[in-house]
Amino acid sequence: MSQSPRLQALILLLAGITGGSGVAFAAAASHGADAYLLGNAAKICLAHGPALLALYAGYASIRTAAAAGLLLGLGTLLFAADLLSRHFSGGGLLPMAAPTGGMAMIAGWLLIAAGALFRGRQD
Repeated sequence: MSQSPRLQALILLLAGITGGSGVAFAAAASHGADAYLLGNAAKICLAHGPALLALYAGYASIRTAAAAGLLLGLGTLLFAADLLSRHFSGGGLLPMAAPTGGMAMIAGWLLIAAGALFRGRQD
Protein backbone atom coordinates (compact mmCIF):
# COMPACT_ATOMS: atom_id res chain seq x y z
CA MET A 1 0.00 0.00 0.00
CA SER A 2 1.29 3.43 -0.92
CA GLN A 3 2.68 5.68 1.81
CA SER A 4 0.58 8.71 0.91
CA PRO A 5 0.06 11.85 3.01
CA ARG A 6 -3.72 11.35 2.78
CA LEU A 7 -3.48 7.90 4.35
CA GLN A 8 -1.20 9.29 7.03
CA ALA A 9 -3.76 12.02 7.78
CA LEU A 10 -6.52 9.39 7.89
CA ILE A 11 -4.55 7.44 10.49
CA LEU A 12 -4.27 10.57 12.63
CA LEU A 13 -8.02 11.15 12.23
CA LEU A 14 -8.72 7.55 13.31
CA ALA A 15 -6.38 8.00 16.29
CA GLY A 16 -8.30 11.05 17.44
CA ILE A 17 -11.71 9.46 16.93
CA THR A 18 -10.80 6.24 18.72
CA GLY A 19 -9.02 7.99 21.59
CA GLY A 20 -11.82 10.50 22.13
CA SER A 21 -14.44 7.79 21.86
CA GLY A 22 -12.60 5.72 24.42
CA VAL A 23 -12.69 8.54 26.95
CA ALA A 24 -16.40 9.14 26.27
CA PHE A 25 -17.24 5.44 26.62
CA ALA A 26 -15.25 5.18 29.86
CA ALA A 27 -17.10 8.17 31.27
CA ALA A 28 -20.47 6.70 30.27
CA ALA A 29 -19.55 3.34 31.77
CA SER A 30 -18.57 4.95 35.06
CA HIS A 31 -21.82 6.95 35.32
CA GLY A 32 -24.34 4.15 35.43
CA ALA A 33 -24.44 2.84 31.87
CA ASP A 34 -23.66 -0.80 31.10
CA ALA A 35 -20.11 -1.01 32.38
CA TYR A 36 -19.46 -4.31 30.64
CA LEU A 37 -20.25 -3.27 27.05
CA LEU A 38 -19.18 0.37 27.26
CA GLY A 39 -16.17 -0.49 29.41
CA ASN A 40 -14.95 -2.98 26.83
CA ALA A 41 -15.51 -0.49 24.01
CA ALA A 42 -13.54 2.08 26.03
CA LYS A 43 -10.64 -0.33 26.58
CA ILE A 44 -10.42 -1.24 22.89
CA CYS A 45 -10.53 2.39 21.79
CA LEU A 46 -8.06 3.59 24.43
CA ALA A 47 -5.63 0.82 23.52
CA HIS A 48 -5.75 1.46 19.79
CA GLY A 49 -5.88 5.27 19.76
CA PRO A 50 -2.27 5.60 20.99
CA ALA A 51 -1.17 2.77 18.67
CA LEU A 52 -2.64 4.69 15.74
CA LEU A 53 -0.92 7.86 16.91
CA ALA A 54 2.39 5.95 17.00
CA LEU A 55 1.78 4.69 13.47
CA TYR A 56 1.12 8.27 12.37
CA ALA A 57 4.36 9.43 14.00
CA GLY A 58 6.41 6.58 12.54
CA TYR A 59 4.66 6.59 9.19
CA ALA A 60 7.74 7.38 7.10
CA SER A 61 9.83 4.62 8.64
CA ILE A 62 7.25 1.83 8.98
CA ARG A 63 6.47 0.38 5.55
CA THR A 64 3.32 -1.31 6.79
CA ALA A 65 1.98 1.75 8.64
CA ALA A 66 -0.76 2.59 6.11
CA ALA A 67 -2.29 -0.87 5.93
CA ALA A 68 -1.81 -1.54 9.64
CA GLY A 69 -3.35 1.81 10.55
CA LEU A 70 -6.38 1.26 8.36
CA LEU A 71 -6.96 -2.22 9.75
CA LEU A 72 -6.48 -1.13 13.36
CA GLY A 73 -8.59 2.00 13.02
CA LEU A 74 -11.48 0.59 11.04
CA GLY A 75 -11.45 -2.65 13.02
CA THR A 76 -11.59 -0.69 16.28
CA LEU A 77 -14.48 1.44 15.06
CA LEU A 78 -16.43 -1.59 13.83
CA PHE A 79 -15.85 -3.53 17.05
CA ALA A 80 -16.76 -0.59 19.31
CA ALA A 81 -19.81 0.30 17.17
CA ASP A 82 -21.10 -3.24 17.58
CA LEU A 83 -20.72 -3.02 21.37
CA LEU A 84 -22.50 0.36 21.36
CA SER A 85 -25.30 -1.07 19.25
CA ARG A 86 -25.70 -3.94 21.72
CA HIS A 87 -25.84 -1.43 24.59
CA PHE A 88 -28.33 1.01 23.04
CA SER A 89 -30.50 -1.25 20.88
CA GLY A 90 -30.02 -4.65 22.47
CA GLY A 91 -28.73 -6.14 19.22
CA GLY A 92 -25.55 -6.14 17.20
CA LEU A 93 -24.74 -3.62 14.50
CA LEU A 94 -24.36 -6.20 11.70
CA PRO A 95 -23.96 -9.96 11.74
CA MET A 96 -20.36 -10.79 12.68
CA ALA A 97 -19.44 -7.10 13.16
CA ALA A 98 -17.48 -7.57 16.40
CA PRO A 99 -15.57 -10.65 15.22
CA THR A 100 -14.80 -8.96 11.90
CA GLY A 101 -13.54 -5.86 13.69
CA GLY A 102 -11.52 -8.03 16.05
CA MET A 103 -9.92 -9.94 13.19
CA ALA A 104 -9.08 -6.64 11.47
CA MET A 105 -7.38 -5.42 14.64
CA ILE A 106 -5.39 -8.65 14.95
CA ALA A 107 -4.35 -8.37 11.29
CA GLY A 108 -3.31 -4.75 11.91
CA TRP A 109 -1.09 -5.76 14.80
CA LEU A 110 0.44 -8.55 12.72
CA LEU A 111 1.17 -6.02 9.97
CA ILE A 112 2.96 -3.86 12.52
CA ALA A 113 5.07 -6.89 13.42
CA ALA A 114 5.69 -7.55 9.72
CA GLY A 115 6.91 -3.97 9.42
CA ALA A 116 9.98 -5.03 11.38
CA LEU A 117 10.96 -7.20 8.43
CA PHE A 118 10.87 -4.35 5.89
CA ARG A 119 13.12 -1.35 5.79
CA GLY A 120 11.47 2.05 5.82
CA ARG A 121 11.97 4.75 3.24
CA GLN A 122 14.51 6.57 5.41
CA ASP A 123 16.73 3.49 5.99
